[in-house]
Amino acid sequence: MAAHRKPRQRPRPAARTAATLTLAGAASATAFQGVGHTEPRLTPAQVKTQVDKLYQEAEAATEKYDGAKEKAAASEKSLRSLRDQAARRTAQLNTARSALGSTASAQYRNGAIDPSLQVFLSSDPAQYLDRAAYVERVGDQQAAEVTGVRRQIGQLAQLHSEADTALSGLRTQQADLKKQKTTVQSKIRAAEALLSRLSAPERSRYESQYESQQESQPESQQDPLGNDRSAAPQAADRSAVRGPVTAPGSRAARAVAFAYSALGKPYVWGATGPSSFDCSGLTQAAYRSAGVSLPRTTYTQINSGQRVNRSELAPGDLVFFFSGISHVGIYVGNGQMIHAPHPGAPVRLAPIDQMPFAGATRPVAGT
Repeated sequence: MAAHRKPRQRPRPAARTAATLTLAGAASATAFQGVGHTEPRLTPAQVKTQVDKLYQEAEAATEKYDGAKEKAAASEKSLRSLRDQAARRTAQLNTARSALGSTASAQYRNGAIDPSLQVFLSSDPAQYLDRAAYVERVGDQQAAEVTGVRRQIGQLAQLHSEADTALSGLRTQQADLKKQKTTVQSKIRAAEALLSRLSAPERSRYESQYESQQESQPESQQDPLGNDRSAAPQAADRSAVRGPVTAPGSRAARAVAFAYSALGKPYVWGATGPSSFDCSGLTQAAYRSAGVSLPRTTYTQINSGQRVNRSELAPGDLVFFFSGISHVGIYVGNGQMIHAPHPGAPVRLAPIDQMPFAGATRPVAGT
């Protein structure tokens, strides 16, 4: 039967060539489709909008990172304290146990004779009774020591339980810290990737946008206490229309002076100075220089003093932005603040109407 089968025909060279060209053409078309499917070209304005949004989101994550870092540090300190206490209590407990063991061993060596027999065996019953009263007092002392040891065991167990709870909380906070750090880094990388798509002149214009806004303000507004009265206030900012402003006290003035001294220092997320800052790190450091302790994050700093209306702002007040309270600056008068904007933008002077205003707080008043 095999002899009657029709022999298989090998493909002709021309057919093989046609098939090869067809496959190659399909592969090339697929490859060119992939290459041709590039991201659309964004205008500089669109890049700016997206980058600003990414930086704002990165700063919100930075504030959460700062909060998680502060909580983790507090938990770590608490855990160390609990472990130190547990070590001291363990040493005390071991000493008390050793003392009880020595007493018990002495009683065993001397033998425990029934007190009623000891009266009859004693050559001097009166002297025996005196000794018996002493022994009874010693017994009461031993009972108190046993009670003390039991109490120390309970306290030590409580300390170990608290340490375990603190350790569990610390691990949770460290996980949150890692999560927020990853979020910050990814947002910053995305912003940098977008900026890399700009031409050199476009990138330069983007990076100089804040400087141009600053330079457009009257030079007299550089005075931290508003001593130069010749500048006309900005109509866009109602806080400036009430005329000259002064710091409400010496501490606020020192905080403002610190902010001015920080101008030009780089923004580094998570930094609190002295060589770099993030936004809340700058305001915290400014008031720390004035002897005032502020909490670490924007969403806690806003509750750290007396709330003030925008029309009542004075130098030294903290001004907050965005609905999530994710950015803060220190007001210096005439509608201006000093703040740490975002990575790549150093500490600088800027108008407070540059961002969506969310509220203001006066950490100190009249001091």
